[in-house]
Amino acid sequence: MRMKTPRRFLPSIGLLSAFEAAARTGSFTAASVELDLTQSAVSRQIRSLEEQLGVELFLRERQTVRLTAAGEAYAVDIREALRRISTASLNLRANPLGGTLNLAILPTFGTRWLSPRLPDFLQRNRGITLNLMTRLTEFDFHKDPVDAAIHFGSPQWPGTDSLMLMTEDVIPAASPELLARYPAIRHPSDILEMPLLHIASRPDAWEQWFAANAVVPDRLTGMLFDQFATIAQAAMSGLGVALLPTFLIEREIKMGDLVPLLDRPMRSRENYYLIWPRERANYPPLVAFRNWLAALAALSPKDE
Repeated sequence: MRMKTPRRFLPSIGLLSAFEAAARTGSFTAASVELDLTQSAVSRQIRSLEEQLGVELFLRERQTVRLTAAGEAYAVDIREALRRISTASLNLRANPLGGTLNLAILPTFGTRWLSPRLPDFLQRNRGITLNLMTRLTEFDFHKDPVDAAIHFGSPQWPGTDSLMLMTEDVIPAASPELLARYPAIRHPSDILEMPLLHIASRPDAWEQWFAANAVVPDRLTGMLFDQFATIAQAAMSGLGVALLPTFLIEREIKMGDLVPLLDRPMRSRENYYLIWPRERANYPPLVAFRNWLAALAALSPKDE
């Protein structure tokens, strides 16, 4: 049986809201204006919170207050807790029957692969509200208010389960205008004469591609980008040649905005996964989304 949390460690929302506002603004007076309370009421609430916890949260110096070291640490946790409560309440109000799925996605993957397919999911699951938030860096299920995430890399995250969605092939591609300036591209080593574009999340991608094609470059330089959308646009603008996932640039190749330099695709070492914390595994909106994605992942490219 789970031990019941002592009451003194569960302060009221009113006390916590007063503390958070005062901690954020650095002033009991500013907090009172924000909360539509008197300054003395805010002061009493914070004093009550300190007495309940048995810890001094503010140093009171003449006409000013400032957080103690303990207060600073507590403010970070309380601010996040209040934000999560607010988000949960808004989600419940927006969709009281079907539930809400908060999903972290990679920006370009979300735009190019997931978003065009989402109408089918929403049509099949009319009661579910889907909230998407982009992530360029690693996320933490303990801190980020998400139920699941689409991730490129390894599925081995502690406390999580995963569903593999797809592999990825990358190819070197450039604009027709840039390629016209380098007409003698017949061998992978010839690409070394061209300006190379790099993606920050995969800094060794070009080294891997050249190694796969038995080329050992002395040094690789070039512009650096943080998203595939921007590096693809740079390639289309003639700034250089980029290693791009084939499924993300099908439209650009079909339209002639990008041209594969050589028929030398490279299978990426990592894959795309849906990842979720184990404690959320049976959450109905996540189950519905996971089953829907599993059906898509089972389809071969020719079937899509």
